[in-house]
Amino acid sequence: MEHKKTYNAKQLKTPHGNIIIEGPISSEKLSGYEFHQDLVAFRPPEQQHQALIGIADLPEGRIIIARDLATIVGYVTFLYPDPLERWSEGKMDNLIELGAIEVIPKFRGCSVGKNLLMVSMMDDAMEDYITITTEYYWHWDLKGTKLNVWDYRKVMEKMMNAGGLEWYATDDPEICSHPANCLMAKIGKRITAESVQKFDRLRFMNRFMY
Repeated sequence: MEHKKTYNAKQLKTPHGNIIIEGPISSEKLSGYEFHQDLVAFRPPEQQHQALIGIADLPEGRIIIARDLATIVGYVTFLYPDPLERWSEGKMDNLIELGAIEVIPKFRGCSVGKNLLMVSMMDDAMEDYITITTEYYWHWDLKGTKLNVWDYRKVMEKMMNAGGLEWYATDDPEICSHPANCLMAKIGKRITAESVQKFDRLRFMNRFMY
């Protein structure tokens, strides 16, 4: 499958000044930007910056960033699912995962996450993919936001909806381990019925095991 990436950008007005949402961006560009010290959700900032640079170089890897001048204050990643996850078992070259989305506390509540997803989906090539995201409550910043799991889940769903992702049922044990966890997906316009069936088989693997 050909991996086209068309760069898009927009300016977003926030109470803390205007920021730029742009991508997919190259590893070279990513290396040239500062990575904000408050981007700590997944690993220490320096390590996360390096991880994003690595993803940007993958054929299917897409990094969309929010930047305040030359400092990255938010990002979203898209890449093939982890080989250890069920979502990679179908070996679908047209299924990618929204792997991580993070915005520094200063810019939360300013629609940055929503706009990161909107800019991601401005690229017509995304219509060639089934885009999934797996949401687990243990990754959520419940302490920092002072939200309970259900309110946080509503915020996450609303944000994902801005990128066209919708809730999908699944029997994945990890997702089923807590009712707030969920699978969300967007089926691109050019996805065939055959690919949708493959995706459905990945969503419900346990029913075929009897």
